[in-house]
Amino acid sequence: MRYEEYIRVIPDFPQPGISFKDITTLLKNGEVYRQVIQDLADYYKGKEIDCIAGPEARGFVIGAPLAVALGVGFVPIRKSGKLPGETIEADYALEYGKDKLAMHKDAIQQGQKVLIADDLLATGGTIATSINLVKQLGGEVIGAAFMIELTELGGREKLGDIDVISLVKY
Repeated sequence: MRYEEYIRVIPDFPQPGISFKDITTLLKNGEVYRQVIQDLADYYKGKEIDCIAGPEARGFVIGAPLAVALGVGFVPIRKSGKLPGETIEADYALEYGKDKLAMHKDAIQQGQKVLIADDLLATGGTIATSINLVKQLGGEVIGAAFMIELTELGGREKLGDIDVISLVKY
């Protein structure tokens, strides 16, 4: 399926020079959204995965249904101050700013095999930080799954030697 036909590109958002890939136009099409999740699930079917972790907020949109499709749990990676329990945190740079991510300290158990899922891989800052948080908790990141990858930004190189899949490349 040509998913890019369902993704709206908005120039100069959220700031000049950024070409925002708006997935809301894809998400509102149930058949296409279901196929995205199915394609990612098919790729990971049969691989050993204990849970999926996804960064706020669009990582929830990909990670949670992918977790359901694979029959594993989902762990939210949230912005600082959003989780009610005891957390670990890490600062990171976005393609257009800075932020801080957090996970519950008990979200990942020692040795668990974790797949990171998000809507888009750009510079890799969010996902590299997510990987580091999982590793701090003793998890093993076995891969990263994306709907979209912005190849010219080189984010894949920041993720090390983990398995990376993206369905659409710009």
